[in-house]
Amino acid sequence: MTGRIIIDLFTTLDGVAQAPGGPEEDTSDGFRFGGWQATLPSEAVMRSVTAGMDTLDALILGRRTYDIFAGYWPEHTTGPEGFIGQLFDRVPKYVASRDAGIELGWQGSTRIGADLPAEIAAMREQHQDVHVIGSVDFVQTLLSEQLYDELQLWVYPIVLGQGKKVFPDGVRPANLRLVHAESGDGGTLLLRYAPLPGEPTTGTM
Repeated sequence: MTGRIIIDLFTTLDGVAQAPGGPEEDTSDGFRFGGWQATLPSEAVMRSVTAGMDTLDALILGRRTYDIFAGYWPEHTTGPEGFIGQLFDRVPKYVASRDAGIELGWQGSTRIGADLPAEIAAMREQHQDVHVIGSVDFVQTLLSEQLYDELQLWVYPIVLGQGKKVFPDGVRPANLRLVHAESGDGGTLLLRYAPLPGEPTTGTM
């Protein structure tokens, strides 16, 4: 069975996926709402995230997200978050970077980016559920080249008016199919989409 590439993103109602986890996560372009997710706890989102860990057997991370994860999760393999830390420590981690000379100190880490379509194809042969967590800059490439099988969005009921969006202006037009929709506590929504071939068509109403 061919494995799947699953993109996991926390996003606002206006599509911003930048720096949900903390103020210093990504301040590029003067973004001032880093950590926006922290004040909006949702048990439904946490249940969904935890359920996704049951089948995750590899990670793809952008360089910024990799550095954040590598600095945090190896030190959190016990306690309430220990099961996540142990899982991330154990599974292969593929790091998207154009820098062939980067040093990847976290065990099980490998650079990708020389030939992304071929590398993604190889992952599908080696793994069952490869998750791309955060890494919104890298996600743009996967979306434009349709190198994914499922886009999973946890949507929060806030509008920020600035920040990196899942679908920014100029993104490649695409068709998607809604696979699953679920409402959670605190006004959160879980939306899962699969890509469809071709571009949107137009007509007259």
